[in-house]
Amino acid sequence: MIHLRRSGQRSFAEGLIEEEIEDLWEPWMRQADKVLEDEQLVGAVYEALVKRHAKSRTRGRLGTPAEIVLRMLLLKHLRNWSFDVVEREVRANLLYREFTRVGGGKVPDAKTLGRQARALGPEVVKQIHQRMVAMAVENKVVQGRRMRVDTTVVETNIHYPTDSTLLGDGTRVLTRLMKKVTAIAGTAGTKLRDHMRSVGRSVMEIARAARIKGEKGKEKLVPIYRKLVDITGRIIAQAKRFSAEIASGVKRARGKRKRALLKNLQVKIDAMVSRTKQVVSQTKARVFGGNEHFESKLLSVFETSTEVIRKGKASKPTEFGKMVKIQEAENQIVIDFEVFDKKPSDSDLLIPSIEIHRDLMGRTPHLVAGDAGFYSAKNEAKAVEMGVKSVSVPNRSTKSPARRQHQKKRWFKKGQKWRTGCEGRISLLKRRHGLTRSRYKTEAGMKRWVGLGVIADNLINIGAAMAK
Repeated sequence: MIHLRRSGQRSFAEGLIEEEIEDLWEPWMRQADKVLEDEQLVGAVYEALVKRHAKSRTRGRLGTPAEIVLRMLLLKHLRNWSFDVVEREVRANLLYREFTRVGGGKVPDAKTLGRQARALGPEVVKQIHQRMVAMAVENKVVQGRRMRVDTTVVETNIHYPTDSTLLGDGTRVLTRLMKKVTAIAGTAGTKLRDHMRSVGRSVMEIARAARIKGEKGKEKLVPIYRKLVDITGRIIAQAKRFSAEIASGVKRARGKRKRALLKNLQVKIDAMVSRTKQVVSQTKARVFGGNEHFESKLLSVFETSTEVIRKGKASKPTEFGKMVKIQEAENQIVIDFEVFDKKPSDSDLLIPSIEIHRDLMGRTPHLVAGDAGFYSAKNEAKAVEMGVKSVSVPNRSTKSPARRQHQKKRWFKKGQKWRTGCEGRISLLKRRHGLTRSRYKTEAGMKRWVGLGVIADNLINIGAAMAK
């Protein structure tokens, strides 16, 4: 498939459409449209798309131009739509057809757009974001005099993790994979025995018994869990035999394509066996051993990188996802974001954030603002040494009268008042762009989801600032 950078020459009909919708453009959208004309933005997407196949530059049918892919993806995250909805809306709306440069052409279907979105890895999304920040600097939307930073949690798309439901997930997936192997390789070797009715019954019994409070409920849970762990062990053993028989050639298929499918199923079985065994271990440790703090606990057999994060919220004390840093300058422009592989301490992020600000803006900020989690005396001293004039990061646990007096100064309070806007930005990113929960799979998907949401928000704010 040959990918182009931009759409072809506009037709006479598309020129008429442009005239018809002239007064429907929002001011920010008109400016955002100009920003997305940038050659470096389109070039980054084009280079990612042509890497999907070895000869995408020269051979195959014409694919979706990089310009359209970029604009449709950003429209999706601007409105927090699914791939199906963005396809339907662009088809039906003349303004969206003009904004995405589809014009009178065929709108890419949802599945095609999804595959193209996966081709834009986290590195490409970061590259697009950095270029957009550079354009904001060039257009004097941000000057880099002020910096505020905060962290939040973006949840992975999983159900609430309990031992019984995780065992149910693992056994269900293993059984489904073994059924696929049987459909390809026939009945040679180990015969599939389906235990899923027993698993489902045990999971339901555990759910009912868990409603009983106190020691009586705990005593009732133990024998049901023992039964569920036993059934899970039998399914794991059966899956291991299936994998071994695929490797040895007992279960085999005719045809190159089917042999490749069989090999792929073996890899998936081995991965799911490993994850289900880990769930069995943590279940035994908690239910039978009383160990509530199992090391490296698995919270999902699908999203294995999910972490337990407690941010002290009254409404949601425990969240399951990844820690994300949001760093802003003037005009609500997010100049940097990061999805952390492992949850860091907020206090470890302040100085690296100032360094990133200096690299991107070409200057050290006059004011740095953050909440109490970012405070340490070492951080404050280092920030001043780097050239920051005002460090508005409170120390809530101080007993020093001088420090308390320092935190009551007018500039410090104004800095903290401005800092609260970062919480508002995070709230808006979650409500308007869907950063409450990532809908893309895997850790790379989480980084793409967060990055595209941040870019979409920046696009609105850059457009609004330029429109003024």
